[in-house]
Formats: sequence, structure tokens, C-alpha cells
Amino acid sequence: MRKKKLKRKTSETDIQISLNLDGEGKNEIDTGVEFFDHMLESFARHGFFDLTVQAKGDVEVDDHHTVEDVGLVLGDVFKEAVGNKKGIKRIAHAIVPMDEALSTIAVDVSGRSYCILHMEFNNPQVGDLSTENVSHFIKSFAQNAGVNINARLEGENDHHKIEALFKSLARALKDAVSVEHDIIPSTKGIL
Repeated sequence: MRKKKLKRKTSETDIQISLNLDGEGKNEIDTGVEFFDHMLESFARHGFFDLTVQAKGDVEVDDHHTVEDVGLVLGDVFKEAVGNKKGIKRIAHAIVPMDEALSTIAVDVSGRSYCILHMEFNNPQVGDLSTENVSHFIKSFAQNAGVNINARLEGENDHHKIEALFKSLARALKDAVSVEHDIIPSTKGIL
């Protein structure tokens, strides 16, 4: 079974995440940052990942530590759930519109992290989420998951752009970790 659960506690955050890559999109999310919760719920639903995130962070300071650390722990749990990557498709992409916004994303579950993000926002915040932390979350996730992510956002409404991004990330990752054969998808023989 491709499911894992991890905990991480620091002086700034206390996070527990469980992830089932072969789920139904069920989720229970509570980070203390409501718009971020909404995005993680969308990520779970559109990736058909069963996801539980319980995070307590120093949100009275700002949302940075919570968003970053959730990205790091989600990356860790994703990497562990994927396992040795035997049989996965590995490389995938998704293009997701949301009204006037469009998110195009490509991923490679290669074991090597790299992140290229082409995105700009019009406002410093959407709800209680700082827009600068959107890219920080994606980069933190990519770093610990060992995933190459290349994403481009277009549009005018920041809410729509961010939601399209989370949906496209979920759909690309779901496709990339789908099992389609019984070999390691690499000329090296390992990932």
C-alpha cells in the first residue's frame, strides 16, 4: 500500500500528515491558514489522494513557517509513499483552467528536486495566505519529495490562479505516480 504518515515538530510548527496515493480524495485539513486549507483540500480531491494534515504553527507571526513546513513534510510523506518508484509512469503534466486563469505544470518524480515557477500575483494575500508563500510551498514540497516541477500561471484573479495551480499539481502528480508497468522508469535502473 502506498500510504504513509509522518510527524515533524519544531519550535515554530507541529505537523502531522498522512497520505494515501491510491485514495479517493478524502481529506481532513487544518493548518490554521484557511485559504491554504482550501487549496490542500483541492489538491487532495483533484489528485484522488486521501490526505490528512494537522498543523499548529506560529500564525500569529505570519503564515510563512506553517506553509513552508507543511510543504516540507508533505514532500517527505509523498516520497516515502511512492517508495522505490517501480512501475510508476514518472513523468506527467496537467493543464487546468479556472475561469480566466490557466495553470500548466509538468512533473518528473525522478528523485531529483528542481523547481521552475513562472507566476506573478496582483495582491500580497488571498484570504489569510501570503501569495509569496505559494511558490515557497511548491519549492519546499519539490525539495523534499525529490520531484522536478515546472509550472506556469496565467490569469488575473489570484484566487483562481492559485487554485488552478494546486489542481494541476495534484493531477500531474497523480498521473506521474500511476503504475503502468513493473520496471524502474530510468536508464540507470534506479531513481
